[in-house]
Amino acid sequence: MTTPSNASKTDALTTQNDLSEAGLVANQIAARGAFSDYQARKAANTLRRQAVDLALFTQYLISTGLQPGHFETEPEAWRGVTWGLVEGFLRWQLQAGYAVGSVNVRLATVKGYARLALKAGTLNATEFAMIMTVKGYSHKEALHIDEWRQAEAMETRKGSKKAIAVSLTPAQAARLMTQSETPQGRRDALLMTILLEHGLRVGEVARLLVTDFDLQAGELKFYRPKVDKTQTHKLTPRTLAAAKTYFEQDAPATGNLWRGSASKRDGRAATGTLTTQGLSERAITNRVSTLGELIGVIGLSAHDCRHYWATQAARSGTALDRLQDAGGWNSPAMPLRYVESAKIANEGVKLE
Repeated sequence: MTTPSNASKTDALTTQNDLSEAGLVANQIAARGAFSDYQARKAANTLRRQAVDLALFTQYLISTGLQPGHFETEPEAWRGVTWGLVEGFLRWQLQAGYAVGSVNVRLATVKGYARLALKAGTLNATEFAMIMTVKGYSHKEALHIDEWRQAEAMETRKGSKKAIAVSLTPAQAARLMTQSETPQGRRDALLMTILLEHGLRVGEVARLLVTDFDLQAGELKFYRPKVDKTQTHKLTPRTLAAAKTYFEQDAPATGNLWRGSASKRDGRAATGTLTTQGLSERAITNRVSTLGELIGVIGLSAHDCRHYWATQAARSGTALDRLQDAGGWNSPAMPLRYVESAKIANEGVKLE
């Protein structure tokens, strides 16, 4: 039996030490890049929303007398953040009148960046574990919280986002998808059919290109920036008809699909004339609201149209996985709400 020489043992020990040192160096490099690597993987909309979330977290800490750093870009800013501060952030938001759903989203952002700080070595494992125990509020808890806040004459929702969607009847939806025979009317007909019969988000609609449509195949291929996903929808008969009419008479030759409405200053708005400029998300939102008002529906938004689409799909018996995929959701949580609300509560109940 051959025994290792002292030289062999020394070489093995040296190799092990070198590997350990290399591992430590690799950890340090990875730690320095934890934040930038994470942000490079996220969509611009996600990063903007997270920046707002962390800015509010900063505002809360300042209100307690602290002077925090930049949580979005500086791992060192997370040194000293505790679960008690995170828990206090939730209570502070409720007192300030923020919607419970928004509170939960901001908690998820704080937890996500706390995880990055753990990797960066500026948040210790014990405190990180305690921060992970801070929980958001369930739907039932949110109802109780809002009841309490209303009883105390406190706000339950800041900002313009609505707590309850504006509901549409199928007859109202049909009227919204039937517009005048003018350039503006043909554009609006296509806009409303895409919103009401395909459920696209307003940002997805605003970025549609002429080349996204294949009228021969009757398909629409588009990008969903919120979930970083490209999908293809088979156009409904009404959407296909509206698209063909708009493309034949009004659509630009290339580029963005939409053309804006002529302003009243041009003296052409009454005739439904379009300009060469496109439609922003805000312009689409305003146009949907105006079209709603014309049929007696006040406060209609593009998201209400998406809500209508999902509700109708669920009531028609669309399977949860199909609804999730068609609506571009990453998890079944949101489409499940539509499926559950569409169920007949007393179905299967037998009475003598």
